[in-house]
Amino acid sequence: MLEQIKQWIGQRRSGRVGNHDPGNLPNPKPPGDQLLSDCRLIVLDLETTGLNASKDEVIAIGAVAIRGGVIHLGDQFDLVLRRPELDISQTVLIHGIGPEALTRGHETEDALLYLLEWMNGDPILAYHSAFDQKFLEKTLRSQLGYGVAHTWMDVADLMPAFFPDARTGGKGLDNWADYFGLEVGERHHAASDAMATAELTLIALNRARKDGVKTLKGLQEKLHYRRRLQNMHRF
Repeated sequence: MLEQIKQWIGQRRSGRVGNHDPGNLPNPKPPGDQLLSDCRLIVLDLETTGLNASKDEVIAIGAVAIRGGVIHLGDQFDLVLRRPELDISQTVLIHGIGPEALTRGHETEDALLYLLEWMNGDPILAYHSAFDQKFLEKTLRSQLGYGVAHTWMDVADLMPAFFPDARTGGKGLDNWADYFGLEVGERHHAASDAMATAELTLIALNRARKDGVKTLKGLQEKLHYRRRLQNMHRF
């Protein structure tokens, strides 16, 4: 991954790929008739300096691609951003990213452009995706002036949508991982959390196909239906 990024950055700086014009970046792909058994999905996780998107910042990005019902280990994204000016004193014990790592990290602008190229406009999944979506969109706007909306799906909604009777003991990533007997590596590490989320996503996609949900559009409709039911039960 690091060598790929170095090559890409060298190409971009020589004017051969990418620039700051969002029109030259891949267009987001809306959910349609793409088959779940074939389409590429991005499973993403962020580490931040805190939980408040209005004042806290992204410091690390981890992501992995799923295609054809398989997690492709050679198709990953794992970077700490170079942001030495940020105060991480309140969260360093959680994510383990200290001042030295932020000083040696990758230039934020280059990393974000590479991320957009790598994602290729494919739908993004995350656990409690509203958090990651808010932070990533804010960072893309502030660093690149990029405001194009991507398709996001929440794995925290996906799991109970297909396993409504599962007794997990909670709604967190760890609860679902324990329920299915998954071994989660280093928690609160973006790449490790993205991998755990991707494994849960595969379990949900396998159940989706068995339930007759075959396309991305069908998957999104399933999630929308579950949210409507939840809202109805609140009244």
